Amino acid sequence: MRRRAGLSSLGRNAKGGAVTFVQRFGDALNLNVHFHMLALDGVYTEDNDSFLRFHTVGSPSDKEVLRVAGHILRRVEKLMARKDFMPGDLETKQNDQPFLTELYAAAVSGRVLSGLRAGQQTARVGDLENHGNGETSSPLCVNVNGVGLHANTVIPAHDRMRLERMCRYMGRPPIAIERLKPLADGRLLYRLKKQWRDGTNKIIFSPLELMERLAALVPAPRFNMIRYSGVLAPSASWRRRIIPKEDISEEIETEMKEGKTVKKISQSRPRRYAWAELLKRVFAVDALKCNKCGNTMRILCAVNPPEAIRKILDCLGLPSRPPPIPPALIRYEYE
Repeated sequence: MRRRAGLSSLGRNAKGGAVTFVQRFGDALNLNVHFHMLALDGVYTEDNDSFLRFHTVGSPSDKEVLRVAGHILRRVEKLMARKDFMPGDLETKQNDQPFLTELYAAAVSGRVLSGLRAGQQTARVGDLENHGNGETSSPLCVNVNGVGLHANTVIPAHDRMRLERMCRYMGRPPIAIERLKPLADGRLLYRLKKQWRDGTNKIIFSPLELMERLAALVPAPRFNMIRYSGVLAPSASWRRRIIPKEDISEEIETEMKEGKTVKKISQSRPRRYAWAELLKRVFAVDALKCNKCGNTMRILCAVNPPEAIRKILDCLGLPSRPPPIPPALIRYEYE
């Protein structure tokens, strides 16, 4: 059992930290801005010897989660009032990009913006007769006037695999290709991850409707989708003392000096993953795996001159010229 530390006794010197992922999409590719926060389950303090200590806190109670959700609701209402922006103003609020405002409004409400079905709701498919009625409540999960707060996920210390899976979930893209299926009539069927309360488990888009949804999910330029706060902030004074140091790899090089072999040790810090390792981690594709023997391939040489590359490809019977690019097709729609 973890003992709850008395945060009030730690004073203002106590500092927490969190990483917040901003997500703009819902399960049905609708515009639903929400936040996933990965927070430390404790705070750091500095003693008289300038040593940082971590104080673990216990799990919050349902009343504490409810109080935090209410506090968020009041802060959001004050912000909207200060910006002169109240619920229902999304379609009437004027800005320098009126089409983008209409696109956002349609993506929030689940409507079609253009085409033959403009103004209608997105087509839904599901088992409307055998669906469940009633909401299931989870511990440490509340909803206060539309502000939902879920605080029931805890990752044990040193569980790096589960932490990586959580980070992958928080930073995932809006659309899952494996759940998208083309239909015989040209439309696209998108399967939901979980069935809705009304029994909907699939959404049907036309190609233009899907492009509208994806365009609404694109964030604004130069908008950071990952935010670091507290001791994890980039400018935090304690950040360098908390973040683990990178592993230093030593490379031994030999060189001849005055007829003697001298060993030279160079230290390098791996700051980034190699491109092949990134492909393997993100897409589960091992680009360096040989298709014949299954072993890892290695680079023998790099050929840069275009003429040499063309001769090698011609010798191997491979195409040495890129395929021609067909002209773009323009489709006009008349109402």
